[in-house]
Amino acid sequence: MADKIILIFLILVGIQGSTAVTHSLKYFYTASSGIENFPSYVSVGLVDDVQISYCDSRTNENIPKQDWMNKVSSEHPNYWKEETKTCWSKQQTFKISLEIAKKRFNQTGGVHVFQQMYGCEWDNETREVKGYDQFGYDGEDFIALDLKTERWSAPVYQASITKNKWDNNNRKLAETKYYITQTCPDWLEKYLEYGKNSLKRTDFPWLSLLQKLSSSQVSCHATGFYPSRAEMYWRRDGEEIHEEVNKGEILPNNDGTFQMSVDLNISSISSNDWMRYECVFQLSGLKDLVIKLEPEKIQTNDGKFSYFITIIWVTTGGAIGLVVYHLCLWRNCGWCYKY
Repeated sequence: MADKIILIFLILVGIQGSTAVTHSLKYFYTASSGIENFPSYVSVGLVDDVQISYCDSRTNENIPKQDWMNKVSSEHPNYWKEETKTCWSKQQTFKISLEIAKKRFNQTGGVHVFQQMYGCEWDNETREVKGYDQFGYDGEDFIALDLKTERWSAPVYQASITKNKWDNNNRKLAETKYYITQTCPDWLEKYLEYGKNSLKRTDFPWLSLLQKLSSSQVSCHATGFYPSRAEMYWRRDGEEIHEEVNKGEILPNNDGTFQMSVDLNISSISSNDWMRYECVFQLSGLKDLVIKLEPEKIQTNDGKFSYFITIIWVTTGGAIGLVVYHLCLWRNCGWCYKY
């Protein structure tokens, strides 16, 4: 059950891939109300989009989600106790913040979510550091720190009170800026060293063509890949296309790998022209994986929830095709919300 909560939460906040030389440390704090069978508070830590920690209002204990994160205790014996205290204090603050936001928006019942994304990105070649401290409410930006101007931006009127208060709180600004530019990159370097064997690995994806119904759009789906620095697109006659294409976000699987999809609307494509189209998947440091739009490779749902997907794996050694059959579940998340 805990893994399901974590997966749902990561889908809620969304995960974005990073560039080849950029590393990131992010923390997501979420308070919610009105969501049945879901904790009222959840906190998650991520290094390069890989989950490293988890705490919620049910357990009230911050725990490591990677074996290598246990190494931190050798240098900092009280690390997890301190992280648990942070989880508890954040929980109390966020419950209050959620109620304040509801009042400002003149809301009472229903589903509501208040979030913070806090962290930094570090380029290990240029040593450049970028950071963020952003808050959202019900899926919309609420208030965010602009490090260049050292001021808070409030895109909605309801956050103006908070903006005025925080703009005049020099101590809070100085502490936030120091964490983003100094503390966060220092910890990020430590985490990268602890998890270097895992974080530098490469997992090959399963690539497949899927349809809910034989008349619907074709989804090119890749799952089980790592790292998240991936790209996927449709091309026609060797040229990338954007019309009639809907590209999805990179999302986490509950085993530490990632998945993504890119859909192609085939309603206006003649069956005689299908062979001109192909889906391309690119993963950092690997040869492109390509699958052609051929009817026999498309697996349709047609009212059923399971089927075999065909995977074409073009290896780095050349034109060697490996066809694997894997049983999977085709499901949609109808209430996912992106931060």
